[in-house]
Amino acid sequence: MNRNEREKSAIEPEELETLEPELREALGNFKLSVEAWSEAMMSRPREAKAPVRANWSAVVKWALGCVVFAGTVSGGVYQNHRQLEAAKVEATRVAEQQREMEAAKLAKLDEEDLMANVDSDVARQVPSALEPLATLMTEDEAQGN
Repeated sequence: MNRNEREKSAIEPEELETLEPELREALGNFKLSVEAWSEAMMSRPREAKAPVRANWSAVVKWALGCVVFAGTVSGGVYQNHRQLEAAKVEATRVAEQQREMEAAKLAKLDEEDLMANVDSDVARQVPSALEPLATLMTEDEAQGN
């Protein structure tokens, strides 16, 4: 509602006279009380209000708390990462050690098989190349006795 509409809707003095006396008195009292209140508000001493200041100590405490929390969480994450990396390195080392042990066992078995073959070859009384002669000797010895 703009000023022109308010002025049009306001009761004009001629219309006020045509209203009932009680209503006229009530409207007059209301108008006087509004004007008195407006005058009192305009003439009262006003205080200069300082701008609202932010409570920086609370903000600083909250920010510091966030930094401590972030540091704690990131420290835990980093420690977990280090443990996982150490576990991977340890698993790799153990696997390599087991592979070396298996290779050593296989080499030892191959060496033992080779030595067993050599032992069996050496343990024979007569080498296989001289076997025909050995059979002759045993027959000759048997004939000679």
